[in-house]
Amino acid sequence: MIGHEEVLALLKDLPAQTLLFTGPEGVGRRRVARWLAEEGGGEYLELSPEEKARPEIRLERVEELLDWLSTTPRGRFKLGAVDGAHLLTEAAANALLKLLEEPPSYARLVLIAPSREVVLPTLASRALEVAFRPVPQEALLSLTQDPLLLAYAQGAPGRLIRALEEGGRVHGLYALAQKVRTPEAFERYQALKALFKEAGAESVYFLRLALGPHPAFARALEAMEGYVNQDLLLAWLALKLNP
Repeated sequence: MIGHEEVLALLKDLPAQTLLFTGPEGVGRRRVARWLAEEGGGEYLELSPEEKARPEIRLERVEELLDWLSTTPRGRFKLGAVDGAHLLTEAAANALLKLLEEPPSYARLVLIAPSREVVLPTLASRALEVAFRPVPQEALLSLTQDPLLLAYAQGAPGRLIRALEEGGRVHGLYALAQKVRTPEAFERYQALKALFKEAGAESVYFLRLALGPHPAFARALEAMEGYVNQDLLLAWLALKLNP
């Protein structure tokens, strides 16, 4: 766990039963939650969204957590992590709220989300927030000195480790994103189509790396979250990214 020494030291002394880990994807929130269970001699269960296309955590998954927590632990405690607390359905959130209001004495809970603001206030108010910030690039140099991979990671060790495990994927997608620089609108559309086919939602991230900041990228992300037709989105981007 690179770059989170202060957080680890803090967690050893925190008395709160429920914690809210916030920060960017890949920064190490899940890894620290697992460490917290292992370090303290506890058992660990993690919930996460099942579908990538429309991610959400349904009531059935929370019920699994409730069943697991209904039995006494073999170790010192049980730690349940909800990876994507902002993606709970209404029914799932209500069930989890009842648990947070009266957790068993041996239970510890970790909610994981990008920020406190995206979590339902009724849940966030019952958790102590632990903010995870991007790790300084100097701390990641022990993993690689590749400037593109370091830029891609943006201070998130998990992103960097995955990029290293995937070989040349990041370099390949970056090369695809660079093809969007072409002056011809139709060629830009074709380049965008190839990139989105390979990288999906992460395509916007590679476009930022290759082309620099552009106001169209934020609009594109909003459109993707709203499930706008992809062909229409790519045609719009092709026009907006006119060099």
